[in-house]
Amino acid sequence: MKSLWSAITKTHYFHLGRYLAIPLNLVHIFLIIVSLVVLVLINIYNSTETVASSGDKNSALKKQQIAEIEDSINNSHARLAANHLDICPKMLQKKVGDNTIERVGEVMINEYCDYFFYPQSGEVIGTKVSDSKIEALLIVPSVHNFADGDYRVDSYDKHVIRLSYNGTEYPPKQLTYDFTISFNN
Repeated sequence: MKSLWSAITKTHYFHLGRYLAIPLNLVHIFLIIVSLVVLVLINIYNSTETVASSGDKNSALKKQQIAEIEDSINNSHARLAANHLDICPKMLQKKVGDNTIERVGEVMINEYCDYFFYPQSGEVIGTKVSDSKIEALLIVPSVHNFADGDYRVDSYDKHVIRLSYNGTEYPPKQLTYDFTISFNN
């Protein structure tokens, strides 16, 4: 046991240059090695944590980009569908200087048809449907029943009006109607 203790406590000299020598024993060397290993492990842990958090940020950014691309594709399809009377959903745009959008001879094949548009903030939106069996609801950005009155736009954002069959009997296979959206300041 004495020889082990003397080996542990035996002083070794670490030479720095020609005239400087630092006395070290095995305990000091062991502590230095352990502290270096701990520092390396902490550095590795912090770098993996940073990579993980940047991965979360990248994932959120990718999800947002995917949602924007999907919305763009849906808007492109809706813009093309606006040229047809029987395809839904439709993207509507009012002409410059005109305060109404009129759709004449629209055909509803499914249970509902959605109309997308981007009104200016502060405008008041009103709707008129030629058939009393069709209900007009604003579903995006909030829910509003146009039977209760007009809707004031709070922000420039995508707005969706859903026209749906609201009759007491089964809906016909093809329901023809006229639809008008009015914009007032």
